[in-house]
Amino acid sequence: MDTAQEVGIAYLPRAVDAAVSKTLESVGAIVLEGPRGCGKTMTGLHHAGSYVLLDTPEAQAAADVDPRILLEGETPRLLDEWQTVPQVWNLARRAVDFSNQPGRFILTGSAVPTADSVRHTGASRFIRIRQRTMTWAEKAGELTTPGIGLQDLFSGSQPTPSMRTSPLADVVNNVLTPGFPALRTADAQVRTRALNGYLQDTATTDLGRLATLRSEPVLVEQMLVALARSTASEVSQATLRRDIARVLPAPSEATVAKLLELLQRVFVVEAVTPWATALRSKAKLRRSNAYHLADPALAAAALGADAARLTRDLETLGFLFESAVVHDLLVYAEAVGGRVHRYRDSNGHEIDAVITMPDGSWAAVEVKLGGGQVSAGAARLSQAVAQIDAPPPAFRAVITGTGFTATLPDGTLTFPLDALRP
Repeated sequence: MDTAQEVGIAYLPRAVDAAVSKTLESVGAIVLEGPRGCGKTMTGLHHAGSYVLLDTPEAQAAADVDPRILLEGETPRLLDEWQTVPQVWNLARRAVDFSNQPGRFILTGSAVPTADSVRHTGASRFIRIRQRTMTWAEKAGELTTPGIGLQDLFSGSQPTPSMRTSPLADVVNNVLTPGFPALRTADAQVRTRALNGYLQDTATTDLGRLATLRSEPVLVEQMLVALARSTASEVSQATLRRDIARVLPAPSEATVAKLLELLQRVFVVEAVTPWATALRSKAKLRRSNAYHLADPALAAAALGADAARLTRDLETLGFLFESAVVHDLLVYAEAVGGRVHRYRDSNGHEIDAVITMPDGSWAAVEVKLGGGQVSAGAARLSQAVAQIDAPPPAFRAVITGTGFTATLPDGTLTFPLDALRP
């Protein structure tokens, strides 16, 4: 569907497009999930033949009369914000059951409702696809321009050396530019207000749609601040409790666990799990998750960090930049069928991002803000990889903010984040 003609907004290509197209060719329906405002509706419209916006009064009225009306239209039929009319799930499932036609429906949603005994799981009928906020290449409209493709790296391709580098100011700007399409071109003041409003709405409204909360919204807001402060780092629930206790009475462990669950169900927080692998040494794997807010700019807003502060505070900028790299790797790994983990053992060896593929191949990525840190990052990466009892990685890479593109003498690749593509 031509989104410019239909809703007056031209569609910017997204990394998720290939997965959506391919999946619709083989299954009856897909469920496109992700944080509110990340562009799911536009992506759904781009791939749809017809659509209905289920959170509109017209759709709600139709649902009260006969919800089956909502499924009528050219396929693929977009059922946007399906959780606002939960009965369409089972109706769509039945329509898929009684048809041998693939690509019947696209369902989009910004939350995962609590499982119930009435709604069928949709197993084998619906395929879930995660859509995240925009990557650096997507925000710049450069997704389809030449770059360093993640899939190409797994195939053995090596990047063309280049001394082109980006100034620190560009890195700061990219970190602070939201990956929410509607805010991509907004000025700094508008996007700060919008992102703060997003955090407040999460605390006051979004979680309440999923569960009855006894916690005050201010506790949820402080939880988001604590997660932003620990972004890209392994963090335990005990650490989050201590961080919140600086401002408010410490919540119980059960409350922290519940809030974490709900924040992940509305896709505002994403957990990057530790990689389960065998070790050559007697070291033990660390088991804590690393948590990232849905977008690095959202984390910056939670911390009250603007361009001036990040330029002065390179440590905080480094954590946010690492979150940006992991975010983009999550997007591109999803696009090519892979997954992203992190690695840390009891001897202090770490890998910022481990990308695993269905065929068993894997890659190790270290993140460094500056090009001057590349050699140290490559050495640290090699030491960590040596601890792992597995075939060699398909590639090792140091991804930077202000660095160059090259293959180092030990075979480690290095390139800036703005060059990364699926």
